[in-house]
Parts: sequence; structure tokens; C-alpha cells
Amino acid sequence: MPYVHGYTPRETRRLLEQALILEELLHSGTNYSAGSSVLEAGCGVGGQTQILCRRSPDAKFTCIDISAESIQQAEKMAMDTGISNAIFQEANINSLPFQAESFDHVFVCFVLEHLPDPVSVLKNLSNLLKSGGTLTVIEGDHGSGFWTPESPESRKAWDGLVRSQLDNGHDPDIGRRIYPLLKTTSLDIELVEPRVVYADQSSPKLLDGVIKQIIAPMVYSAEKQVLKTGLMKKEDWVKGLEDIRNVALHPEGTFFYTWFKGIARKL
Repeated sequence: MPYVHGYTPRETRRLLEQALILEELLHSGTNYSAGSSVLEAGCGVGGQTQILCRRSPDAKFTCIDISAESIQQAEKMAMDTGISNAIFQEANINSLPFQAESFDHVFVCFVLEHLPDPVSVLKNLSNLLKSGGTLTVIEGDHGSGFWTPESPESRKAWDGLVRSQLDNGHDPDIGRRIYPLLKTTSLDIELVEPRVVYADQSSPKLLDGVIKQIIAPMVYSAEKQVLKTGLMKKEDWVKGLEDIRNVALHPEGTFFYTWFKGIARKL
């Protein structure tokens, strides 16, 4: 499956840094009891894994991803950080090698936006839950991204990322669809809510982290696809990226974005 962000060392760093910056925003309310078996579907390089395992040290995590390279990166991350309650396995989320009712919980973060058929994936994941188990889904909504100051080039660069993802048959605005997506399963929806980040120069560390470690690298990751498809000229792309980075330095710089978190339970 095409992946708009690619598999570069810079993207690996972005994913790990992003997870830590957004930990409280996205992971508050998610803790698993001792002895619980948890499937992390689409673990990537282990950005969310490092947080899940630390916050639920007595739960047992099975972390899968379609990319062998990402699994290797995740295993290295686990070794470097002393994680001992996770195992990693290369597997396709569209054809999972697990029997029904194999897990107490399933966790999916920043994955559905990159899939052509998230409905079938959610249905299959819900079948893996034991009675009483939960499915947690976290996704972003690129349509909610706003910043000041905004130049025409910075908006075009952002739209280039969005357009590239759409061209792959994926949904960059999928966060706003979590409720109807969960409704397609047989699970009981307990929670769907926005998790909003807003940063300005009253919190310069947060603004700098969000812009320079998350947003600018995320947009940059789509460069090859944007330029290859002619969505932007190279000079406009370069200026757009620079304008996004400079939001963190501008005295009036602000950034706003919305993620969505949903939790559903198997009765």
C-alpha cells in the first residue's frame, strides 16, 4: 500500500517525537490493567508503543505492522528504552494472523487514514476482541489545520500533502468520521471526542515542538509526491515549508489542529 510519508530516518524521528509531544493530549484515559493482552495494530516505528508500554507496564502488547523496516525500528526503540512488555510482528492489517477473541483490547492510532477500506479493517479488529474488550481509535483531521501567519505558499504546501494522500485513495480528514466508522462495527461506542492542540507564543516550547518536530516534517515527507505530480513548483514548495517553520518564530505565530479519539466496547 502507498504511504504518503515514506520510510526515511527523518520520518522515523518525527513519529517518535510526535508521540511524546502529544502524549497527554492523546493518551489520557488510556491505560490497560495488569495481565491484559493488547493488540497495537499498525505500530509503525513504535512511537505510540513506547507510551503504551510505559503507561501500562503490566499489560502485554502485541504490535504489528506491514513494514518489516518499521518493525525493525520499533524493536530497536524497545531495546533502547528498556521496553519488555511488547512483542513485534510483521503482519498485514487487512489479513491478520489471529483467531477471533484473541485480545482484551485493540489500539489503533494514525493508521486508518492510510487505508483504502477502514470499515473492513475495523470490523476485523472488532472480531479479535474478547467480551468486554475495547477498541481505541485515534486519527487526525487535516482539514482542521490552521496557523498564523499563513502565506499562500504555506497553505499550498499543506494542501499538497492532503492532495497526495487523497491521490493514494486515503482520507486525511478521517478523524471527523470516527463515530460513523465505529458505528459500522458491532461494538458499543463509549466515547468519541476531539483532542485539540492550540499553541502560541505564550507556550513557545509547545509551539516550537508542534511546528518544527511534527507539522513541518510531516508536510516535508510528501515532497517527492507533491513535486512528481506537479501540484506545486519547487520554489513555491520550498517557500511554503519555510513559511510553516517560521510560524514557530513569529511573534504572532499560532497553530491549531484537531485529533479525534474514539473508544468502543464489545458487550
